[in-house]
Amino acid sequence: MSGSPEVLAIGRLGVDVYPLENGVGLEQVNTFGKYLGGTAANVAVAVARYGHEVELVSRVGDDPFGRYLLAELRRLGVGERLVATDPGLKTPITFCELFPPDDFPLYFYREPKAPDMNVDVAQLDLEAVREARILWVTATGLSDEPSRQAHHAAIAARDRIRHTILDLDYRPMFWDDASQATAQLERVLGQVTVAVGNREECLVAVGEDDPERAADALLERGVELAVVKQGPRGVLAKTREETVEVPVYHVDVVNGLGAGDAFGGALCHGLLEGWSLERIIAFANVAGAIVASRRECSTAMPDASEVNALLQGA
Repeated sequence: MSGSPEVLAIGRLGVDVYPLENGVGLEQVNTFGKYLGGTAANVAVAVARYGHEVELVSRVGDDPFGRYLLAELRRLGVGERLVATDPGLKTPITFCELFPPDDFPLYFYREPKAPDMNVDVAQLDLEAVREARILWVTATGLSDEPSRQAHHAAIAARDRIRHTILDLDYRPMFWDDASQATAQLERVLGQVTVAVGNREECLVAVGEDDPERAADALLERGVELAVVKQGPRGVLAKTREETVEVPVYHVDVVNGLGAGDAFGGALCHGLLEGWSLERIIAFANVAGAIVASRRECSTAMPDASEVNALLQGA
């Protein structure tokens, strides 16, 4: 990969260890699968599946799991030149339980600290940050230092260039209190051009969980495109000139944890292709549904032909 990528993502990278058995607690599971995971990494993989050049800024530990993740990034088409190895921390692991269709408890092992929270300003390629057609950052990256300062530096360097995207990605276990997340999000919402989140995340970000009011509140804070995922009601996307609402695409859910990341990768693809807002949201909605029907996240990301085949059928 040469020059600046089309998409630069910053944030979580770890190993997902998912049971190969549904409907039982971890204490009863005998077989597991190992996969690349982490919100930013999953989005990067999803973007790469559509043929775009994408790089990830993150960190792993100096251990076998870290080496596995670096190899997986290369195998899945994501540039890893900005993924550093942290000698003092272990690569994080995340376990989940699968109780389809709507219960997927997560157990994060990130103590005492995950390497991706040690991404610092010196690790950034600010030229790539400015020149990438899309910068993807997450709220989780604002939850600890030095990652927080690195995110602020990247967003400031970006200077509201079009397609500076904030994934609201609120994970309560990464914050002492929801009000801390609210305060950090308030600092950056006026500096990004796109915000994406579900109703609960919007409540933390702007104090609204009604989709219309949440989208309006995000627009009032300066974003140009607000995307609110409504669960069984589908997806609402709104700009100052246009409102699009797409109903849910029904599938037999196996694991709902990767659907949002698949949606994010497909959203990036549609923005890069210059599609209409309605086409982008419909495409991203189906991409998310496809991954919800599969067990893993990163390696479950669809390509364009899979998504288009379902769209045509719909």
